[in-house]
Amino acid sequence: MSDWNAERYHHLSGPQQAWGRRVLERLPLTGGELVLDLGCGSGRLTEELQRRLPGGRVVGADRSDAMIESAAVWLREHAPRAAVVQADGASLPFRRAFDAVFSAATFHWILDHGALFRSLITALKPGGRLVAQCGGVGNLARLRDRAERLGTTQPFAFYFEGWTAPWYYADVEATKRRLEAAGFVDITVWLEDAPTTFANADDFREFVATVCVRPHLDQLPPAEGRLFLAELTVAAAEDSPAFTLDYRRLNIDARRPA
Repeated sequence: MSDWNAERYHHLSGPQQAWGRRVLERLPLTGGELVLDLGCGSGRLTEELQRRLPGGRVVGADRSDAMIESAAVWLREHAPRAAVVQADGASLPFRRAFDAVFSAATFHWILDHGALFRSLITALKPGGRLVAQCGGVGNLARLRDRAERLGTTQPFAFYFEGWTAPWYYADVEATKRRLEAAGFVDITVWLEDAPTTFANADDFREFVATVCVRPHLDQLPPAEGRLFLAELTVAAAEDSPAFTLDYRRLNIDARRPA
């Protein structure tokens, strides 16, 4: 799968930023902690987190080359005390390092959630907190179903032979079990709907191309990719409300035992 277009994501990711700010409100901080922002993207939420840590520090981590480069530039100007590191959430290079781990819109891009939670609890200090949100079961079901069905038709079917989706949308009970197996306590997990409507066809098309169906477009030559996007956009125009994505978010609060 190709890397993210970090510049476009930085400007288009308003929904993810809004959800992330609400997740931040669930993380109580005294201001002196060391916090990991896992899946920091282009650094916008990392900056906000650093503002809440006048005597502490945030470390932004992402496995994307493009996102890390973009975050480093952004944070150098807007939050110079923040650090960035390239790392995979399922195999973090930290041990008992952080007072808290924050993550927004990232865990569903990590297929092995058992390994993810084991990695996170290892990175946390005893008593450290995990506060996160990601796509949950049923996330973008309408768009995913349309893309899957479209991919079985001509001229797209050839390009999707043997293709598997690079995301995993977990449910509540499976997430609780994996957190418990990793050793977390004080676990709370819940789902919430977050429908997101775009103003017009152009806004919808650009957003889904950058964020939602980027893996699909990677499979297609440019001409077929444009047609694939056009078909999805035409279908979304018929929804009520039009150009609405049926986002569903999985929220996670947990703690490493003291």
